[in-house]
Amino acid sequence: MNIIFIGDVVGPAGVNALTEHLRDIKREFSADMVIVNGENSAEGNGIDARSAEAIYNAGADVITTGNHSFRKHSIEAEYERRDTLLRPANFGGDLPGKGICELDFGAYSVAVVNLIGTAFMQPVDNPFKCVERLLEGISARVMIVDFHAEATSEKRAMGYFLAGRVSAVLGTHTHVQTADEQIIDGTGYITDVGMTGPRESVLGVEKDIIIEKFVTYYPRRHVFANGECDICGCCVTVDQKSGKCTEIRRFCKRCGK
Repeated sequence: MNIIFIGDVVGPAGVNALTEHLRDIKREFSADMVIVNGENSAEGNGIDARSAEAIYNAGADVITTGNHSFRKHSIEAEYERRDTLLRPANFGGDLPGKGICELDFGAYSVAVVNLIGTAFMQPVDNPFKCVERLLEGISARVMIVDFHAEATSEKRAMGYFLAGRVSAVLGTHTHVQTADEQIIDGTGYITDVGMTGPRESVLGVEKDIIIEKFVTYYPRRHVFANGECDICGCCVTVDQKSGKCTEIRRFCKRCGK
C-alpha cells in the first residue's frame, strides 16, 4: 500500500493549497491513505475546528499535530469527537484526545502514532518510553509514527530505536525538508518531511518580520505569509502483510496562488 504523509500545513494559504492539490497528489502516487500534520493550519497558529475540517475535506484520513496542538482552545472538543485527530501521545493522559489511532482497511489495518520530542521543546513524557508502551498494545502490522521534534539527533535516534518495529518514522516540526530519506531495517525514515505553506516566507511567516527580529532583536507578532505555496511530504510504500517499508519517496510540489 502507498501512504502519503504531508508536512506541517501553515495557515490559510497552506490549507488552500492542500484543498486544491492533495487529490491530484493522491492520484499521482496511487495513495491508499493520507496523513497530514495540521498543527499550524489555523489563522494565527495552532489548529481549530475550521482548519481541521478543511484538511479532512481536502482528502486527509488522519491529522497529526505537535507543540501547538492546544493553541486554540476550541479544538479540545474536536480531539474528543474525532478518533483520527491526534495530539502527541506523550503529552500525558490529562489532556483531551489521544496520540494513536487505528484504521481498518478490511484485510489489514494501519496504526498512526503521534509523538513529540523533548530537546528544545516543552517538558513532556519521554517519547521513547511512551512509544515502547504503545507498541505493546498495537495489533496492526502497518504503523506510521509522526515524530514532531526540533533536534535532528533526537529524530534520528528515534528512527534507529524503532527500526524494524514500525513501518515508518517521519519527522515534522522544523518545516524544512531534509534529503536523508532511507529504509532502516524495513522502517522508512526521514528527518523532516518539510512544510506545506508559502514559499517566500521564513517557515511560513512573513519574511520581513523574521528578518527584522534577527536584525533588531525587537519582538514582533508573527503573521503568516501568503503567495505561492509548496506542498512537501513523502510517499511510503509498505507491504501490508509484513508491515515493512519497501520504498520512501519525498516530494515538494510547487503550487500557484
